[in-house]
Amino acid sequence: MAKAAAKTVTLEQIGSANRRPADQQATLIGLGLNRIRKQSVLVDTPSVRGMIAKVAHIVRIVE
Repeated sequence: MAKAAAKTVTLEQIGSANRRPADQQATLIGLGLNRIRKQSVLVDTPSVRGMIAKVAHIVRIVE
């Protein structure tokens, strides 16, 4: 039996990581983001949602 395709979420960085706390900068790197307007496609899991919540003011979810 084949597994159903995992849901994904696409993020785009809209704010700079400069002058942000080190943990927020590390969270952006963990999400695969390091420049403004860069996009990253990730599997939608609770841990990823928690990371998004931590830097919600710097990223946006692309639909």
